[in-house]
Amino acid sequence: MAVPKKGKGAGVVVLQEIFGVNESMRKVCDFFASRQFTAICPDLFWRAEPNVELKENEFDRGRSLRGKMNDEQVTGDIASAIDFLRKHPTCSNGSVGVVGYCWGGYLAYLTAVRHKPDAAVGYYGVGIDKKLDLAKNLSCPLMLHYAELDQYASPEVAAQVRAAYKDDPRVTVYEYPKVGHAFARPGGGHFNAKAADLADMRTLSFLVETIIGHNKAGIL
Repeated sequence: MAVPKKGKGAGVVVLQEIFGVNESMRKVCDFFASRQFTAICPDLFWRAEPNVELKENEFDRGRSLRGKMNDEQVTGDIASAIDFLRKHPTCSNGSVGVVGYCWGGYLAYLTAVRHKPDAAVGYYGVGIDKKLDLAKNLSCPLMLHYAELDQYASPEVAAQVRAAYKDDPRVTVYEYPKVGHAFARPGGGHFNAKAADLADMRTLSFLVETIIGHNKAGIL
């Protein structure tokens, strides 16, 4: 958990990659806290193996753990994290968004169509195209970031998502040229500073508009 240095902040639940709650995810929480959000990153692997913290070169282990998870149970855990944060004394207005990366990007989408966060952001979510039958259940504004050279979530996937939501003004899909999967992972081997900064600034603007500008009290 990371909180603003002064005062309170609207809530953000950060959703992990397949590497667990590791240094990269802690950096993401710190980033949001430095921008006046209250951020938590729950351990979504806890049913299979608590306190997992992997590096990029432990991909096979991460994939194995991810394969043991029931996504419906996991989104239930995320909903519990949202409820926890809404009631937390450092959450300023009861509004909570979810922001996920890779597996977490997929989970951000599933949370948005199965539960009721106030906003959802997915970075290169893998598998969203397989769950577009749930698109009609979207409960909140949604922003998705895709990479042109992503071998797991290709431009064709981004096109499918865009087509599914072509008539829904709540949904924004961005694509980033000449970058690959995990371009926004802090300290990662595929990190691209320019694309990551652009995606992060878009995410911040989106969250300011959706969970700060429109809080639970309906006050701008």
